[in-house]
Amino acid sequence: MPWSKKAKWGLILCGSLVWSATMVKSGLVYDYGIGFWGPNGHDGVWHISLASGLSRGTLQMPIFAGENIRNYHLGFDFLLAVIFRLTSLPVSRIYFQVLPPVISILTGLAVYSLVLRWCRDKTAAWWSAFFIYFGGSWGWLVSWLRSGRLGGESMFWSQQAISTLINPPFALSVLLILIGLLSFQRKRFWPAVLVFAVTGWVKIYAGVISFSGLLIWGMFDWIRYRETFTLRVLLASGAIFSLLFFPFNQASANLLVWKPFWFLETLTGFSDRLNWPYLHQVMVNNFATGDWMKYSIAVIAAFCIFIVGNLGTRIVSIFCLIRDNHGLSLPYVFLGQGIILGILFPLLFIQTGTPWNTIQFFYYSQVFAGILAGVAVSNILKIVKFSNFLRIGIWILVIGLTLPTTYDTLHHYLPSRPPAMIPQSEILALDFLSRQPPGVVLTPVFTRSDFPPPKPLYLYESTAYVSAFGGHPVFLEDEINLDITGYDWRSARQELEDFFTTTDASAARGFLQGRNIRYLYLPDVARMHPRLGAGEMGMKTVFENTQVAVWAGN
Repeated sequence: MPWSKKAKWGLILCGSLVWSATMVKSGLVYDYGIGFWGPNGHDGVWHISLASGLSRGTLQMPIFAGENIRNYHLGFDFLLAVIFRLTSLPVSRIYFQVLPPVISILTGLAVYSLVLRWCRDKTAAWWSAFFIYFGGSWGWLVSWLRSGRLGGESMFWSQQAISTLINPPFALSVLLILIGLLSFQRKRFWPAVLVFAVTGWVKIYAGVISFSGLLIWGMFDWIRYRETFTLRVLLASGAIFSLLFFPFNQASANLLVWKPFWFLETLTGFSDRLNWPYLHQVMVNNFATGDWMKYSIAVIAAFCIFIVGNLGTRIVSIFCLIRDNHGLSLPYVFLGQGIILGILFPLLFIQTGTPWNTIQFFYYSQVFAGILAGVAVSNILKIVKFSNFLRIGIWILVIGLTLPTTYDTLHHYLPSRPPAMIPQSEILALDFLSRQPPGVVLTPVFTRSDFPPPKPLYLYESTAYVSAFGGHPVFLEDEINLDITGYDWRSARQELEDFFTTTDASAARGFLQGRNIRYLYLPDVARMHPRLGAGEMGMKTVFENTQVAVWAGN
């Protein structure tokens, strides 16, 4: 095998192993129970819950019984459900162990192939794949200068390449965009149409960026060459996307709130971000006093910090036009406008309920900047081809300054003990519950509590774990995602609190019947117990061990 092929496959396999390391340990059964590393105890469980519900042939919101799913892109979760129906593998196994390495390898192959066909340069293709897998911020450097320790992956707000798979819809949407661009390069009409139509269904942010890129390039193509291929792809994919997306997301536009520079203010003001109080005060005070000159200077300074800090070594992407022999092309236009849009949206908008959610637009800016950075590094290496010593120095410098983010973040996923778990006692209870006839499950109100890791999920965060592993919709859980998707759940929480504290048996039975609740799931039976007994509410205990009880209606 030629060296270039060894370098290509070595990078793809190494990058895929590193990406997958954030996922593959989660969801497996250990001596203490099912472990969850990083944010998988919340985000991963949410996707498992959605996919499990879809696999049962229902569009009911699994974490808010009685409501249908809305304001959420279901493409990835639908894929999970389909694979489950075809293979009968557990949804959690598909989510954590099967799809991560598959998406990782395919992404590396796609970006390598795209850049190789575009630039005819294996070095550029290799570096672009490198930045896709390992691109990081300068947060590690700031953390090291401040404390002598590495850290700070999201110090400048955005997650970095190492965390791609913990947001699987984002990871899948990146792969689809790359496949869509490859389809364009080969002039494959229907593959391009279907891929871009599905991209927005998997991740709406990717859809906005993709359709914008197709529109800009399509207009340029038509004006300059009277070529309609791109516009025809745009119209066909947009029509299919509309049929898939808008029936479930009619109010999604209302989730965006005009809030210019919120991320810049919080970047400098939040203690868990860069936290530069002086610059934060300059921005806030001059805005309040109307000194727009000083305010503008402060905003520009914060903006430059945001961009440079997040991009890290990918900032060399600005030099991607050095020695450009490729001419204006779809990849340049598409990636360039994607970078701009990915910056503008979080710069100007936040999201209702979870204001930081729009930072996900910027994830695409980082991916696209990484691809262009690979081209830029290759161009720089060509300029210094007269000196092998200098070329080797550039390789060492770029790799050495890029990898610390990946190295540090992996520490969160490699310890033997995770931060969250489902204990063995609950595994038995949830398995029992999943085999019962259909019905709505009631769980106690989430209350955060101190507990040494690994912490049971019912104490860790408001998550969707009962609907994910119990096989039934839940009256109310995972309040975070209910906020993100725009549900009014707080009155339901008050009803839940009233139910657990009432001593009026008639009112309790009326609540259960009125809400069509068939099961009570009590994960800490000694502490999370209603004041009334099962018999008083017309229920009976159908499962019980030392920790967990399941009650069912008579």
